[in-house]
Amino acid sequence: MDIVLYALTVLLYGSVCVADWRSLRHAAAQPLLGSVPPVPAAPAVGAPGFGHGLRALLLAALVAHGVLLHMTIFPQNEMVFGFAFALSAMFWLGAGIYWIESFFFSLDGLRIMLLPLAVFASLLPLVFGGVRVLPYAAAPMFKLHFVIANIAYGLFAIAALHAVLMLAVERRLHALRGGRRQVAAGAVRANEGWLSSWLETLPPLLTLEKLLFRLIGAGFVLLTLTLISGIVFSEQLVDRALSFDHKTVFAILSWVMFGSLLMARRLSGWRGRAALRWVLASFLALLLAYVGSRFVFEVLLHRPVV
Repeated sequence: MDIVLYALTVLLYGSVCVADWRSLRHAAAQPLLGSVPPVPAAPAVGAPGFGHGLRALLLAALVAHGVLLHMTIFPQNEMVFGFAFALSAMFWLGAGIYWIESFFFSLDGLRIMLLPLAVFASLLPLVFGGVRVLPYAAAPMFKLHFVIANIAYGLFAIAALHAVLMLAVERRLHALRGGRRQVAAGAVRANEGWLSSWLETLPPLLTLEKLLFRLIGAGFVLLTLTLISGIVFSEQLVDRALSFDHKTVFAILSWVMFGSLLMARRLSGWRGRAALRWVLASFLALLLAYVGSRFVFEVLLHRPVV
């Protein structure tokens, strides 16, 4: 049954990816009429390139991926987990958050980045299946901690992809303002090709920025609850509030970094490339806490991780 779900998940995600790339290549191949490129209109509700058929297909992929995660992480009365499952769950939640976002904003460019990563992550448990069975999975506090943590990591994964998109858009705008823009709009389109078509699917930078900090704010609240529930659960499990291992240190570091970013944003309106790079650095610290320790123990050291 599991292998059928793996195949179905990849097939559904892959179908959306293929449709996206075909649409992108078609848009890049369209010649421009006239010398001045049209100014894109403000995005309407929902993504223009994300019709009802693709939206339903992505929903089906999310359902298949969610059932797959539940059946492989929670077989019978135990829990199986590892870095591969962590990445798979992160990108499943990220794709789900994108699906909700797409009802309100045109984010085709984000989907083109996210779904190939979701396909790759969904297959990782097939390669790295030597995960540890957690004996305390039935504890209510652990289940609460696990759910909150995964939602937080999914939000931050989408925020990191937003930051990458914003850096790409900002770099393109600086290039155009710096004199690289050709006199003829057709030359611009020919030089930029699919990249131009991809970036044109995105909302304005201010809209992306608003979305970015909304995601970071929600993720920060859930990350705070994750740390608190982790401390409480640790007290119940080993009678010790906090152990400063690799995972804990990087989790606290990422919490401090995201908190500092939100504080700087609130007090001084911090924005621009420096803020976006800070977002990516904070997400990297979180990724090391969430996935890094499990990868080192499971793959490199071949030791179980608690």
